[in-house]
Amino acid sequence: MNTKSAEILRAKGISPSVQRVAIHDYMMTHFTHPTVDEIYRDLSPIIPTLSKTTIYNTLTLFLEHELVDSLTMDGSITHYDGNVQSHAHFQCSQCGEIYDIPMPKTEVPQLDGFEINGMKVFYYGICEKCKKKEI
Repeated sequence: MNTKSAEILRAKGISPSVQRVAIHDYMMTHFTHPTVDEIYRDLSPIIPTLSKTTIYNTLTLFLEHELVDSLTMDGSITHYDGNVQSHAHFQCSQCGEIYDIPMPKTEVPQLDGFEINGMKVFYYGICEKCKKKEI
C-alpha cells in the first residue's frame, strides 16, 4: 500500500482501502486524463477484485474531496485529472489526446446575483505530434 496516498486520503477524512489507495496513486502518477475504463484496464491485473463501479464510486468520492477533477471535453466521455491546480486543457481533434495547458491566474468576474464556484477552459485543435505527421 502506498503510504503517501494513504496519508493524503486520511487527511481528507477518507478511509484508505486497498482500492482507494491504488486509484489515488494511479491518479497521482498518470496525468493522461484517464477514463474509468482505462483505470480499470491498468489496475484490474494488479487488483483482480476491482470493479468499474468501485473505480467510479471512488473517483466520485475523490471529486467531492477535491482530490481529482473531471472533464467531459467531447460531450460524452468523462476523463479524470489528478492535477487539481488551475490549468486549461487542450484536446487534439485527430488523436483525441488531452493535454494540460498552463493558465495564468484570471480574475473572477463579479456578476450581480451569481456565485461563481469555478471555471474550466478547453481548447481544441491539432496537437504537435499530429501536425508533424501531416508534413
